[in-house]
Amino acid sequence: QVQLVESGGGLVQAGGSLRLSCAASGPTFRREYAMGWFRQAPGKEREFVAAISGSGSNTYYADSVKGRFTISRDNAKTTVYLQMDSLKPEDTAIYYCAASLFLSTIVTRRRPDYWGQGTQVTVSS
Repeated sequence: QVQLVESGGGLVQAGGSLRLSCAASGPTFRREYAMGWFRQAPGKEREFVAAISGSGSNTYYADSVKGRFTISRDNAKTTVYLQMDSLKPEDTAIYYCAASLFLSTIVTRRRPDYWGQGTQVTVSS
């Protein structure tokens, strides 16, 4: 099993920044797992935000966040981060951490192997 625990959500004004963290653990978690972030706004479907390969050398972003969000990872700490800058009210959502053995299940299939519980991000106008 793999456990993913998000932190760092909160309330911020438009134009502000937040950094989300996701700590991975569990007997079956491997450092080469791809990891990513999804989000779900009220009344909308869950959508892909960003992903990073196990080595950290490849990153992918949704067009809506490209240039504003940055995903990174610290494999020593088995933690992935999402730095969110220039936040907009439409970024308001619950943000979920995800992990998969294969990057394609996150980026292409949008069906990661494991999910976190989510952390709320609210951006006020």
